[in-house]
Amino acid sequence: MADVIRREDWAGHPERWQGEVQLGPHGGDLCIIFNYIAGPGGGPRLHKHPYAETFIVRSGTGLFTLGDRQFTATAGQILIAPANTPHKFSNVGPGPLETIDIHSSGKFSTEWLE
Repeated sequence: MADVIRREDWAGHPERWQGEVQLGPHGGDLCIIFNYIAGPGGGPRLHKHPYAETFIVRSGTGLFTLGDRQFTATAGQILIAPANTPHKFSNVGPGPLETIDIHSSGKFSTEWLE
């Protein structure tokens, strides 16, 4: 059976692509986070997952730490953190950073490292 997930069921803001959804309950093997980080310096602290996470940069510029490497990524670029790789990212400005973060699991599992 196919599911349609309504925007109001995942969006944290009515006008931005911001929010998250776990697709496991709908038969999917992914979780998706739609990030909108308004100002420089914002973003998640160091963490890891027991599965891979893919980051699609929609707009803005972010500084990504994936393991022991750092990358500056801009709109249209895609980065991948392999399973169990410590990672974080932050908005380096000047405007908002928007990403779509795809977790290769139907349920979130995060170990915060800092």
